[in-house]
Amino acid sequence: MINDIKTSQYSIRKTVSASFEEAVKQVQELLKQEGFGVLTTIDVQQTLEKKLYVAYDKYVILGACHPQSAFKALQMDKDMGLLLPCNVVVYEETKQVIVSAIRPTVALSIANEPALHEVAKEIENKLQRVVEHI
Repeated sequence: MINDIKTSQYSIRKTVSASFEEAVKQVQELLKQEGFGVLTTIDVQQTLEKKLYVAYDKYVILGACHPQSAFKALQMDKDMGLLLPCNVVVYEETKQVIVSAIRPTVALSIANEPALHEVAKEIENKLQRVVEHI
């Protein structure tokens, strides 16, 4: 079963019918189609097991970067790197697979840089399409 997209204060989220592994692959491919590269992949389940010896649901954080937009943001303020990359998470919850992406318009709003809003909106539209098409 595929649910509609849900938008929270800071995320764009969707429950998907794919397996966890397939969802991760699909998200990576969709990000690539939208011009993103995945700079980091953090396996939270594995990290928590290794560092804290606790069991946790499958959970992966993908650090996605859209180079042209990142460059624009960094030209406005070099400290923008603190707010990059855009994270997309894929996780299991009660036997369902969830894909959730950060809302850049919200995350970058703390910079109080009006020119940055257009860049953030462009990136948010791209992430919205990734979540829509998964």
